[in-house]
This record gives sequence, C-alpha cells and structure tokens, in this order.
Amino acid sequence: MRPIAEPLCAAAMAAFTLGARQAHAQPSPWSAPGEEAVKPYEVSPAYAGAQPISDPRVLAAFHGRGGISRIVETFVDLNFSDPRIAPIFEPFDRVRLARTLDEQLCFLLGGGCIYSGRDMASAHKDMGVGQGDMNALVENLQTAMDREGLPFAMQNRLLARLAPMKRIIVAK
Repeated sequence: MRPIAEPLCAAAMAAFTLGARQAHAQPSPWSAPGEEAVKPYEVSPAYAGAQPISDPRVLAAFHGRGGISRIVETFVDLNFSDPRIAPIFEPFDRVRLARTLDEQLCFLLGGGCIYSGRDMASAHKDMGVGQGDMNALVENLQTAMDREGLPFAMQNRLLARLAPMKRIIVAK
C-alpha cells in the first residue's frame, strides 16, 4: 500500500500547489478581464513613481486594501465626471485606469501590491495635462480620501509621495 500512497500524495500535492499558484497569480499587466488589450511593456515597481511608505499606521489609516479600492473607485468616478478634466480621461480605458491606480496607491501605501502600470512619463505622454488640470485632480483625490474618512495628516503622507510626479505629468 505504501508504494501507491506515495505517488498519490505527490500527485495531490502537485495539483494543490499548481492550483494555489494559479489562484494567487497576478493578472497580466497588459490586459485583465474587462480591459482593452494593450501592447506588452516592461513592468517594474520603480514605475510607481516613488518608494512605498513603510509606516504600517498609514496603510491602517487608509483602511487597508478595501479603503484604497474605495478611494480609487471614487477618485476615478470624480475624474470622469469632472467637467474640468473629464476630456483628458475620456479616451482612456476606465477599468484599466482604476486597476493600475489601485495597484499604485496600494504599492505606495505599503500594502504589498505589485504596480503593473507603465512608468509615469510613458503613461502621461501627450496628455497635455496643465497645472489647472493637476489641481483639479488633486482636489478630486482629496475629496475621495475625505469620503473614506481619512485624517488630513494621513492624506498628506500620500500626497507628499505623489507630489514629485507633478513635474513628469504636467506638460504645460
């Protein structure tokens, strides 16, 4: 009985391991369900635009992954409906934008996510974002964070990480 049990155990373990790997696999950075396909590109955590915050209190203040996702959903909705900047967002895949923003904020807030989006220069190339557009975008992010009930000091921790990206994103 022992010679049969060992191969069965090994086969069961291999099937379990394969299934676990597939269940935890990251979506393809180039097209996740519901997104438009894009040409493959290099993926790097450096493309998130800043290093993650290491203080776990910040992630806790953002209410973890669930809070980040709610903030991103509100933020994306506000940007697509804001007459000041909606025309900038209209040509873009809303589902992909929400996914990569969620990954980026999760990464920057120390949530352990992998940012799979493009680098900031490539992602914003030829968008024509001006200073007024950036101001509207930041207002919308602050509104989304307010709606999640985030303390102002914690909002500023994230905004401080995002602020240096302005020089890459603002073109005019």
